[in-house]
Amino acid sequence: MRIYGSNGTAAVATPSSARRTTTGGFSVSDSDSAPAPAAASSLRTVGGIDALIALQGVEDATERRRHAVKRGRLALDALEELKIGLLGGDLTPGTLQKLKAVAAHLQNGSGDPALDGVLAEIELRVEVEIAKLGTP
Repeated sequence: MRIYGSNGTAAVATPSSARRTTTGGFSVSDSDSAPAPAAASSLRTVGGIDALIALQGVEDATERRRHAVKRGRLALDALEELKIGLLGGDLTPGTLQKLKAVAAHLQNGSGDPALDGVLAEIELRVEVEIAKLGTP
């Protein structure tokens, strides 16, 4: 196995001063000092950690659309929960908190103008319901 340094050339290993015998038995060398460590070479970076982290955060169009659809469905579910709570007379403060959390996530775009339009309408409805339920 070869270990390459920062310039791509093979590092030259220094031979140890103690020779090993091939008698088949185990023997301890006479020297009390440990062998000197080889000089450490600097690590070569691939392209920077920032570039790798940026690449992990990149989403393609289908991924953005899937996340936007999921956010829209969560918002519609929260509105449905609000409707059931209002009709049943057991509206909880947790429903308002859920609506506020959903509204915060609806502002991210999907890249698809038609889907963004539908999400904007859902966001408007959520904001209206939050304003109606909020205390002045």
